[in-house]
Amino acid sequence: MSPHRPQARPWHRWDARVRQLDAQLARGEATQPDAEVALRFERATLLTRLGRDLEARGDHLRILALQPTHRMNLINLGRLLTAMGRLKAAKLVYEEAVRQYPDDLVARVNLGAILLERDEDAAAREQYEAALRIDPEFPQAHGGMYYALSRLGEPEAAEAHQRIAFGRQNLIPKPFRGASDPVPVLLLVSSTGGNTPIEKLLDDRVFQTYIVVADFYDGATPLPPHRLIVNGIGDADLCGAALIAAESLAASASVPVLNPPSAVRATGRCENALRLGTLPGVIAPATATFPHALLAGPDGAATLLGRGLQFPLLLRAPGFHMGRHFVRVDSPEDLPAAVAGLPGPELLAMQYLDASGPDGLVRKFRVMMIGGELYPLHLAISQHWKIHYFSADMADNRENRAEDARFLTDMPAVLGPKAMAALKLIQAALNLDYAGIDFGLNRDGDLLLFEANATMVVQQPDEGEQWDYRRPAVARIHAAVHRMLLDPPVPGIGNSRPSVCSRPSEPLLDQPTLQLDRRRLMAVDRIERSPLAV
Repeated sequence: MSPHRPQARPWHRWDARVRQLDAQLARGEATQPDAEVALRFERATLLTRLGRDLEARGDHLRILALQPTHRMNLINLGRLLTAMGRLKAAKLVYEEAVRQYPDDLVARVNLGAILLERDEDAAAREQYEAALRIDPEFPQAHGGMYYALSRLGEPEAAEAHQRIAFGRQNLIPKPFRGASDPVPVLLLVSSTGGNTPIEKLLDDRVFQTYIVVADFYDGATPLPPHRLIVNGIGDADLCGAALIAAESLAASASVPVLNPPSAVRATGRCENALRLGTLPGVIAPATATFPHALLAGPDGAATLLGRGLQFPLLLRAPGFHMGRHFVRVDSPEDLPAAVAGLPGPELLAMQYLDASGPDGLVRKFRVMMIGGELYPLHLAISQHWKIHYFSADMADNRENRAEDARFLTDMPAVLGPKAMAALKLIQAALNLDYAGIDFGLNRDGDLLLFEANATMVVQQPDEGEQWDYRRPAVARIHAAVHRMLLDPPVPGIGNSRPSVCSRPSEPLLDQPTLQLDRRRLMAVDRIERSPLAV
């Protein structure tokens, strides 16, 4: 039996052991703190494997109260909080782990990954430098240094770490926690980041996921058996080489491929502006890429005007999201300072589209496109042109949340027929299984295109009753993705959709074992950037 043949894990044995531990704790057998810590740590570990995260967190917090310096409790609690999306809390836990155990490699690397997620790049660099002093060969530390140095404007130093991180380890099996036989899936990602967040929806109680770093994968290395390929590479502007490699890998596939790399390659900002801007009811901004040095020079403004761009306009450094390195330039006089503050050899210039309404507020809608259907995700309302849901005027504004709720419950009525028709045309043009679109509306009901690609994030709403109205919409999107993963479309077979959960007509072929250093297997919690955590 090949080690790559997916197998159900001992779920029933874990569950039985949890019940034994429950009985021991209920009988009061742990009369001393050390004994209770031992029982609760084993219980928390098993509960995490079983996907019972809230119960596991409770045990970890109890151990934290009894024995605050318990090394593995700090590490595992940090991992759990990260997986639950509680990055601020995870950061505090890992910082305590590093304070208590400064030579702990895992604590350093995982704190670095959290700092990168929080855009604290210089602080992340410090953690990775410390990790590499502990183990100069550790792949995740090199991967983290690659991302940190790239963002800090040191591309040559970054590339050296990229080669070490991914040249040695580019096929990564994720843990499986299910009770029955898993569905084996290949997830293609890029080492440069810009990956689709669909990875978080590959339920590890259903799917055995193998992450393939496409731009470093050696085609001579056999792939594990699989019934589905998910292309998780989403940023066409950042991941050109990885998409070409993924396209070659997917071309010979005999299984369904979600988000074909060829379709993703056509979603760069310039390409989208050209092809989507011709659709009825869609207004796309004039978009062009320029050398950084050209816009920084004396002819920068004239160059922009010569390409048909007018002030005010927007400048952004390719490859960054969530508003990072993205500025509005109101006049030619403001251009030099704006360009000087942006990193990278190239800059993307876009015509500014005014999405403010009669009340002066800016509204940005996000709609997800899953398996051929449209799903509203949120409406963000702000007084500022650069608007994201997490920074918009929503948490403290009941009227804005009520407007968001109306959008989620009756999208056609809020958007109007012109914008709804435009959305459907954009969806057809993109031809992606998983994608999203950010847009506004002008006062004539036209759709103002901001962004449309496969990198869109579907975040769980924050805790608190004021966000309960958003939970059904997010749940519908997650359910749609889950259905699509279990029953993917097969191009060229009309409406036929053979389920990947059905038994194949022939057994999966064994493949030669891929030799991996198990100490360095990357346990990925988030894939937007790339595997970094341990």
